[in-house]
Amino acid sequence: MTEISAEIELKIPFYDVDAMEIVWHGNYIKYFEKARCQLLDKLDYNYQQMKKSGYAWPVIDVRVRYVKPAHFMQLILIKATLVEFEYGMRVNFVITDKLDGSKLSTGYTKQVAVDMKTKEMRLLSPKILHNKIQDYAD
Repeated sequence: MTEISAEIELKIPFYDVDAMEIVWHGNYIKYFEKARCQLLDKLDYNYQQMKKSGYAWPVIDVRVRYVKPAHFMQLILIKATLVEFEYGMRVNFVITDKLDGSKLSTGYTKQVAVDMKTKEMRLLSPKILHNKIQDYAD
Protein backbone atom coordinates (compact mmCIF):
# COMPACT_ATOMS: atom_id res chain seq x y z
CA MET A 1 0.00 0.00 0.00
CA THR A 2 1.19 3.48 -0.85
CA GLU A 3 1.66 5.45 2.36
CA ILE A 4 -1.10 7.96 2.79
CA SER A 5 -0.19 10.63 5.32
CA ALA A 6 -1.13 14.17 6.16
CA GLU A 7 0.54 16.62 8.51
CA ILE A 8 -0.74 19.76 10.13
CA GLU A 9 0.97 22.47 12.12
CA LEU A 10 -0.51 23.88 15.30
CA LYS A 11 0.52 26.60 17.73
CA ILE A 12 -0.70 25.49 21.16
CA PRO A 13 -3.48 27.89 22.18
CA PHE A 14 -4.03 29.13 25.73
CA TYR A 15 -7.40 27.38 26.08
CA ASP A 16 -5.72 23.96 25.59
CA VAL A 17 -3.36 24.25 28.56
CA ASP A 18 -3.62 23.88 32.32
CA ALA A 19 -2.35 26.24 35.04
CA MET A 20 1.22 24.99 34.41
CA GLU A 21 0.86 25.96 30.70
CA ILE A 22 1.09 22.28 29.72
CA VAL A 23 -1.41 20.82 27.24
CA TRP A 24 -4.19 18.99 29.06
CA HIS A 25 -3.96 15.29 28.14
CA GLY A 26 -7.43 15.08 26.59
CA ASN A 27 -6.58 17.67 23.95
CA TYR A 28 -4.22 15.26 22.19
CA ILE A 29 -7.32 13.41 20.94
CA LYS A 30 -8.53 16.70 19.45
CA TYR A 31 -5.15 17.16 17.74
CA PHE A 32 -5.39 13.63 16.34
CA GLU A 33 -8.83 14.48 14.95
CA LYS A 34 -7.56 17.62 13.21
CA ALA A 35 -4.81 15.64 11.48
CA ARG A 36 -7.17 12.76 10.66
CA CYS A 37 -9.58 15.23 8.98
CA GLN A 38 -6.69 16.52 6.87
CA LEU A 39 -5.84 12.92 5.93
CA LEU A 40 -9.46 12.15 5.00
CA ASP A 41 -9.63 15.29 2.85
CA LYS A 42 -6.44 14.18 1.10
CA LEU A 43 -8.01 10.77 0.52
CA ASP A 44 -11.16 12.51 -0.80
CA TYR A 45 -13.34 10.68 1.72
CA ASN A 46 -14.11 13.15 4.49
CA TYR A 47 -16.97 12.88 6.97
CA GLN A 48 -19.52 14.50 4.66
CA GLN A 49 -18.56 12.09 1.86
CA MET A 50 -18.74 9.15 4.27
CA LYS A 51 -22.29 10.14 5.19
CA LYS A 52 -23.27 10.51 1.51
CA SER A 53 -21.84 7.04 0.83
CA GLY A 54 -24.15 5.60 3.50
CA TYR A 55 -21.59 4.90 6.21
CA ALA A 56 -20.75 6.30 9.59
CA TRP A 57 -17.20 5.65 10.82
CA PRO A 58 -17.20 5.79 14.64
CA VAL A 59 -13.95 5.57 16.56
CA ILE A 60 -13.91 2.26 18.45
CA ASP A 61 -10.39 2.45 19.91
CA VAL A 62 -7.98 5.25 20.68
CA ARG A 63 -4.56 5.16 22.28
CA VAL A 64 -2.17 7.91 23.25
CA ARG A 65 1.37 7.58 24.54
CA TYR A 66 2.69 10.74 26.11
CA VAL A 67 6.45 11.12 25.63
CA LYS A 68 7.08 14.79 26.50
CA PRO A 69 4.65 17.55 27.42
CA ALA A 70 3.57 20.18 24.91
CA HIS A 71 3.43 23.77 26.16
CA PHE A 72 1.51 26.98 25.53
CA MET A 73 2.60 28.70 22.27
CA GLN A 74 4.74 25.73 21.19
CA LEU A 75 4.67 24.95 17.47
CA ILE A 76 3.87 21.30 16.91
CA LEU A 77 3.42 19.04 13.91
CA ILE A 78 0.79 16.32 13.96
CA LYS A 79 1.25 13.58 11.36
CA ALA A 80 -1.55 11.12 10.59
CA THR A 81 -0.83 7.98 8.55
CA LEU A 82 -3.36 5.44 7.32
CA VAL A 83 -1.86 2.04 8.17
CA GLU A 84 -4.85 -0.31 7.90
CA PHE A 85 -8.06 -0.29 5.90
CA GLU A 86 -9.22 -3.88 5.27
CA TYR A 87 -11.11 -4.29 8.57
CA GLY A 88 -11.78 -0.66 9.41
CA MET A 89 -9.39 2.25 9.35
CA ARG A 90 -6.41 2.50 11.65
CA VAL A 91 -4.61 5.81 11.63
CA ASN A 92 -1.29 6.23 13.45
CA PHE A 93 -0.25 9.61 14.82
CA VAL A 94 3.05 11.22 15.76
CA ILE A 95 3.21 14.65 17.37
CA THR A 96 6.57 16.40 17.26
CA ASP A 97 8.03 19.78 18.17
CA LYS A 98 8.36 21.75 14.94
CA LEU A 99 11.57 23.47 15.95
CA ASP A 100 13.71 20.62 17.25
CA GLY A 101 11.86 17.57 15.89
CA SER A 102 11.56 15.92 19.30
CA LYS A 103 8.72 13.44 19.71
CA LEU A 104 5.97 14.59 22.07
CA SER A 105 3.41 11.82 21.69
CA THR A 106 2.29 8.91 19.56
CA GLY A 107 -0.98 7.09 19.22
CA TYR A 108 -3.62 5.67 16.97
CA THR A 109 -7.34 5.56 16.33
CA LYS A 110 -9.37 2.68 14.94
CA GLN A 111 -12.64 3.35 13.13
CA VAL A 112 -15.13 0.91 11.62
CA ALA A 113 -17.82 1.33 9.00
CA VAL A 114 -21.43 1.22 10.17
CA ASP A 115 -24.18 0.97 7.56
CA MET A 116 -26.39 3.97 8.30
CA LYS A 117 -29.58 2.22 7.09
CA THR A 118 -29.22 -1.04 9.00
CA LYS A 119 -27.04 0.32 11.86
CA GLU A 120 -24.87 -2.78 11.46
CA MET A 121 -21.11 -2.71 11.78
CA ARG A 122 -19.27 -3.95 8.72
CA LEU A 123 -16.61 -6.57 9.38
CA LEU A 124 -14.87 -5.59 6.14
CA SER A 125 -14.43 -2.01 5.03
CA PRO A 126 -16.82 -1.06 2.23
CA LYS A 127 -15.73 -0.89 -1.39
CA ILE A 128 -15.90 2.93 -1.41
CA LEU A 129 -12.90 3.13 0.93
CA HIS A 130 -10.90 0.71 -1.21
CA ASN A 131 -11.78 2.75 -4.30
CA LYS A 132 -10.67 6.01 -2.67
CA ILE A 133 -7.35 4.45 -1.67
CA GLN A 134 -6.85 3.08 -5.18
CA ASP A 135 -7.68 6.46 -6.71
CA TYR A 136 -5.13 8.11 -4.42
CA ALA A 137 -2.45 5.55 -5.37
CA ASP A 138 -3.05 6.10 -9.12
